[in-house]
Amino acid sequence: MTATALVVDDEVDLCRLMQITLTKMGIKSDVAYTLSQAKSYWDDNDYDFCLTDLKLPDGSGLELVKYISNSSDTPVAVITAHGSMDLAIEALKLGAFDFVNKPLELPRLRQLVENALKVVQQDKSTQTPDERTPEQNLLDSRLIGDSSVMQTLKKTIVKLARSQAPVFLSGASGTGKEVVARLIHDLSPRRDGSFVPVNCGAIPSELMESEFFGHKKGSFTGAVTDKQGLFQQASGGTLFLDEVADLPLAMQVKLLRAIQEKTVRAIGDTKEIPVDIRILSATHKDLNDLVECGEFRQDLYYRINVIELKLPTLKARREDIPVLAKHFLAQITNEWQLDSPPQLTDTACERLQHHEFSGNVRELRNILERAITLAETSIIDSEHLGLPDVSDDIANKQPVETLENSDRASENNRQSPVMASDQAQANNPNIRHSTNNLHPYRTHNQQYNISAIQASSAHATHRKQPSLNSDTANQQPSAGSPEVKLPQQGLEAYLQEQEKRLIIKALKETEGNKTQAAELLGTTFRSLRYRMKKLEIDED
Repeated sequence: MTATALVVDDEVDLCRLMQITLTKMGIKSDVAYTLSQAKSYWDDNDYDFCLTDLKLPDGSGLELVKYISNSSDTPVAVITAHGSMDLAIEALKLGAFDFVNKPLELPRLRQLVENALKVVQQDKSTQTPDERTPEQNLLDSRLIGDSSVMQTLKKTIVKLARSQAPVFLSGASGTGKEVVARLIHDLSPRRDGSFVPVNCGAIPSELMESEFFGHKKGSFTGAVTDKQGLFQQASGGTLFLDEVADLPLAMQVKLLRAIQEKTVRAIGDTKEIPVDIRILSATHKDLNDLVECGEFRQDLYYRINVIELKLPTLKARREDIPVLAKHFLAQITNEWQLDSPPQLTDTACERLQHHEFSGNVRELRNILERAITLAETSIIDSEHLGLPDVSDDIANKQPVETLENSDRASENNRQSPVMASDQAQANNPNIRHSTNNLHPYRTHNQQYNISAIQASSAHATHRKQPSLNSDTANQQPSAGSPEVKLPQQGLEAYLQEQEKRLIIKALKETEGNKTQAAELLGTTFRSLRYRMKKLEIDED
């Protein structure tokens, strides 16, 4: 069937131009010149989409956007004059599908119309009231959980996928911001295009412009070939800016122009190239605070935060933890090619539901990986989780404000020196960006593993010389000794290096026999194989 459109603008010549363009695309259109006329047309006819100017003789196009959005899911695109970006953003917040700037560029108009028709076609293809739609199946397969907050989140994602408005994903670390961003892309009309994720904190500032916009050959030292930027790679699809708060101010200005004008210019080029992308962004930081202290541009904040979606923490959906754990255990079984799938006991499952997950879903997965490694069988009990007692877990949430609390915290740190460092890492945003897999419990896990290896090594000394502990004995004086020096490479790297040296020594003493090496270290073959893979220890 031929699609139909309603075109609303008070400029006769512009209406004719749009009508001719739509006719060439096989789309019938009606033209309204006023707000009242547009509402009358809309009530009397059935249109697939609407294209309206924001300034009309008898009112604002924003009123028409709100009028249509409240009564149907029909895509509404707005036309805005140059310099009226604030009105376009307001229209997107009210439910507009997308916007196009004046003077009207026909390629951009045709692209907008094609995207709108994809939404209409997608809606018609999923009208199966008695069956689950492919979109619902996709959501349930990637967003695990049926709690009330997750049901609300899934419905919101479906709505956001229909729009072209920029979406800002906020939430604590490990809540699944990239998972949601990919879902929005895969459920949108842009799913046939590329989804290009970029960690803004991982790009050196001097290379940032080249990475985002590309460069021409010979434009600077080292530019031996032309390079396509991330914006060009994402054209026709979605660009996901993860940790957008880490962008330097100089790059924020250039990014603002690219988002607003929908054009980019490569380094060394003389012309701007139009790009058709949708911007999704995320950070675990509070952008409002960064705007107030001048570390993030307010105008860029308004451009990327047209619609904000806050992701729930694992604490807000504890009832989803059992099904999440089951999902991750199945994933790990497949990835590690385990003979028998691990299973959680009721006690272990209950303990997980009472744990305070500072790393959220990502932390849950890593805890399960650790438990599988430590368990001797496929049955995972609470002792294999390596979690503190429930009372200790609750106590760790209390703020340290008084001198008495500070002294008590110092005593706890003397008993477990790594925990204080872990908490500092969790609260330090700079440390968070150094690696994607850094979590407050993980360093403690490595300290636990090292201690176990060293204990077993000391026991092995009576059976075989030289002792595995001999390599580190002279490097680790007692805590009260004045010769103690903090590792320059940091605690995480230091512990990994010590663990790696112990494993390599055990393998050398057993001539590469991993079964005997595991026995020498007092651990299981599966645990040793996992550690070797994690520490990148070659089989040879």
